[in-house]
Amino acid sequence: MTGHELPLVIEGGGTRITDRVRGDRQQIRKSLTVHGAVLFRDFEVGGVDGFDEVVRELSGAPLTYEERSSPRSVIKGNVYTSTDYPPQEEIFLHNENSYQAVWPMVLYFYCLEPPSTQGATPLASTRAVHDTMDPQVREEFERRGWMVVRNYGDELGMSWRQVFNTDSRDEVTDYCRRNGVETEWLDGDRLRTRAVRRAVHHHPVTGAPVWFNHATFFHISTLPEGVRLGLLEMCGEENLPSNTYYGDGGTIPDDVTDHLRERYRAASVRFDYRRDDLLVVDNMLASHGREPFTGPRKIAVAMAEPSSA
Repeated sequence: MTGHELPLVIEGGGTRITDRVRGDRQQIRKSLTVHGAVLFRDFEVGGVDGFDEVVRELSGAPLTYEERSSPRSVIKGNVYTSTDYPPQEEIFLHNENSYQAVWPMVLYFYCLEPPSTQGATPLASTRAVHDTMDPQVREEFERRGWMVVRNYGDELGMSWRQVFNTDSRDEVTDYCRRNGVETEWLDGDRLRTRAVRRAVHHHPVTGAPVWFNHATFFHISTLPEGVRLGLLEMCGEENLPSNTYYGDGGTIPDDVTDHLRERYRAASVRFDYRRDDLLVVDNMLASHGREPFTGPRKIAVAMAEPSSA
């Protein structure tokens, strides 16, 4: 493929993927920066152990999933399942952990078992989203930033113990302080956090501006209508598991979030998984999501290369 089309597809003809990665590592990394994602197809991967080896060859040791926003299960070491959400639900396009001060620069997806129908990992260029959105919308976010507010409890959403991988309130408070997250401990062993982040970043290699944030993904309006209305009735806006605002706390208008979702979808591309497909994504250049699916879909995921750009 040419230009910035994604993903770039590299076909192996049944050869071992580790041999290809070792021999062409520099060119693969260049292609990842140009295209935003590279799909290895028809290679002998060698299961989860081979997948882990590819991650280490291209990026070094995979990362622990910290400050979680979705449930995952460990497959082996720091290789996880993709998000454990019901198969009938869509997961909207987003950039992994873009709400954090430090995020993984490279993501890896490995198809252990393809779905029967749909179940793709759609991709959207963050350069295209940035460049095609209404300049006034973009400039408003650049001026004000964006804020994520999260509530952690055992009854709804994820508990703070799950998210921060600890039973210690002091450890959570210290982590949040070091990472620019405001904490508010509430009755009933609940925690509320607020973090203000930039909406537009510059890629550390290309220098290109990219739309890199969770402002749309975490916004209450992105949820299906029935879920959205049920949560608002149950919790009220203040106690939602997550929601987003402008960085000064101002409400993001519905027409703005509608426009942002439309820009993501306009930029998105998809492919049907085949067994042993291995997808590598530059997390700052391409957002990703998940289609609803039927069948046994099992995708292994790893994250690597911590970065603050």
